[in-house]
This record gives sequence, structure tokens and C-alpha cells, in this order.
Amino acid sequence: MDGNSRIWAATLTGAVLGAVAGYIFFTEDGRAFRRQLEPMLDDALQELRSFRHTVEKAAHVAGEGWKLLNEAIGEADERPRYSMPHQSTPF
Repeated sequence: MDGNSRIWAATLTGAVLGAVAGYIFFTEDGRAFRRQLEPMLDDALQELRSFRHTVEKAAHVAGEGWKLLNEAIGEADERPRYSMPHQSTPF
């Protein structure tokens, strides 16, 4: 893709995004659409938070499983399995 094509692609993308934003924020139909969309986005956000909590629980269970397995086979190790056990999740 040469420079001219990139300029046209960026221009077209900006025009489309501007038209969508103008429709959603400056027309009555767009405002109605936004009011319908907001509860769905809130529900999606709640589902993502619930999924993150589930993943964190699964990671904790897996860590405990490794710990019990190591203890059972006699390879108990005092150092943590991960270098930064309290680092935040990427979610």
C-alpha cells in the first residue's frame, strides 16, 4: 500500500466515523438508538466483569492445584510459581 492509498483510506475512515458520530449525537433517531444501546453495553460490561472474576478464580484454583500436586510428590517449593504473584491481571 503506497502513501496515497493510505491517505485515502484514512480520509474515508475519518469521514465514516464522523458521519456515524454526527448521526448518533446530533439526530433524534441517533439519540434514540444510543438510549437503546446503553443498557446493552452495561449488560456486556457486567458480563465481562463476571468473566474476569471467573478467570481469576480459575487461576487461583489452578495455582492451589499445582501447590497440592507439588506437595504430594514431595517437591514443595517455598518460592512462588510466578515471579510477581501479586501483579494485576490484563483484564
